[in-house]
Amino acid sequence: MKREIFPNSDLDQVWIDGTSNDPGAKLLLTISNASGEHTALITPTDIVQSKAKMFVQAPPERITTKAQQKQEKIQSAITFIGYVLSAILLSFSALSVSGFVKARVVLTDSMAPTINSGDIVILIPTKHREPRINDVVAYTGKRFDGSSVGTFTHRIIDGDAQNGFLVKGDANLDPDVQRPTLTDISGVVVFSIPFIGQFLTPKALMIVVPLIFGLWLVIDALRKNT
Repeated sequence: MKREIFPNSDLDQVWIDGTSNDPGAKLLLTISNASGEHTALITPTDIVQSKAKMFVQAPPERITTKAQQKQEKIQSAITFIGYVLSAILLSFSALSVSGFVKARVVLTDSMAPTINSGDIVILIPTKHREPRINDVVAYTGKRFDGSSVGTFTHRIIDGDAQNGFLVKGDANLDPDVQRPTLTDISGVVVFSIPFIGQFLTPKALMIVVPLIFGLWLVIDALRKNT
């Protein structure tokens, strides 16, 4: 007796011929192709459509569907991006601890729209990066008696290291009164992180970054084991 095994699929050329003398005999047939997995439990009297995972673990070399291939590519891309971001964050944390870079929260909109209030700016100290015209720098503002007022993050528009720099906030109409020298400048801004300063201080950021890296490693390890 010739019976079609997968009548409602594209596998219309798969048949079984004959029967078994053992009424308890069972045969599990699984075929995987680009359209998906096709599994049937065959007995002397019936052919039952099923799923292979209900009986056996599928081999790793099993053909995957296009949807599965797309999902695997997306997961691989997410994993790659995650490791790249984690490496960047961990490197930034290490550089910060070593003093090669610094971070501070911007408190005003004097540099808007380039840098806004609540942004965190990443600085390279002047011993590693000499300020130049058009650089944005963070410097310590001082009163006429030499006492500190606070830290300002403004752009150099003129001057030099010997005679002091002329600085100005992009959103301000006039340059700053003080002409900071290298001793006043804590660093040159290399990039800024939007909004983070509204929720995290630079010190908190140094703690959170390694935690994010560690958490990502744990999540990736668990994902691979599932």
